[in-house]
Amino acid sequence: MKITLVRHGQTDENYYGRIQGSRNILLNDTGRRQCQRLRLQLLETSYDACYMSPLVRTVETAMILIGDRVEMIPDRRLVERNMGELEGKDRSLYDASKYWNYDENCGDLGIEKVQDIFARCRSFLNYIMEKYEEDSSILIVSHGAPIRCLHHLLHHHTLTKNLLSIQIGNCYCETIHVKKQKF
Repeated sequence: MKITLVRHGQTDENYYGRIQGSRNILLNDTGRRQCQRLRLQLLETSYDACYMSPLVRTVETAMILIGDRVEMIPDRRLVERNMGELEGKDRSLYDASKYWNYDENCGDLGIEKVQDIFARCRSFLNYIMEKYEEDSSILIVSHGAPIRCLHHLLHHHTLTKNLLSIQIGNCYCETIHVKKQKF
């Protein structure tokens, strides 16, 4: 099975260094251009389905990337991490090493615990594995936290190691070939 992970294009919140979390924010012009460039790279690839977070920035990204070439299916398990009291605040207030420590599993300030994000991403992957055939190609358009979790799960990384070892920038795109399995 071929799974392509894409993070949404840039928003003004990204540009100004503010934490978006689960708020609904549109792409900015730069984000739309990023998506157009990625669209050209993905144009020759066919997908059996596109799953996306229902938040507007991912829906807009998916629309630019594939338009009506394949069914787009919103899935709440792909929504961005709830950032609690930090939503809308300056990114400098967020201690990523604390909130991405799998063993510590911190939920201070109402921030969604990292193990909870991994649990919903596992649930989503298991659903995909059951629903689609081995030769299927699935596009997933989501946010930084779920994309990071899906990346680590699909690569079978040890979750107690450095979960911040990969940078997930705007319009990040990675295609991973996996065998049908349970996560």
